[in-house]
Amino acid sequence: QVQLVESGGGLVQPGESLRLSCAASGVRFSMWSMGWYRQAPGKQRELVASMSAGGETNLADSVKARFTISRDNAENTVYLQMNSLKPEDTAVYYCKCRGVWGQGTQVTVSS
Repeated sequence: QVQLVESGGGLVQPGESLRLSCAASGVRFSMWSMGWYRQAPGKQRELVASMSAGGETNLADSVKARFTISRDNAENTVYLQMNSLKPEDTAVYYCKCRGVWGQGTQVTVSS
């Protein structure tokens, strides 16, 4: 079955960067769209970025100028490069593939 493992979260100051990784197994990774979502305390989970099997990307307006999604099909991994982080980016970040969620990684942006 599909398994997703996120990593790369942490505590950073406003304006700093992080790169999240999501390693997939149990799936023909190159054939599927991948998505990054986030959920802040008391809020609904929201789509942050997605990338189709063909490489088309979609980013939420709130992150479009700051975040980049990419994938390495040879490594079965999808990345989320997050620059110029803001306190409002604080959330648990999840990746999703074929309806399966990873366990999430916490990102905290605070001075």
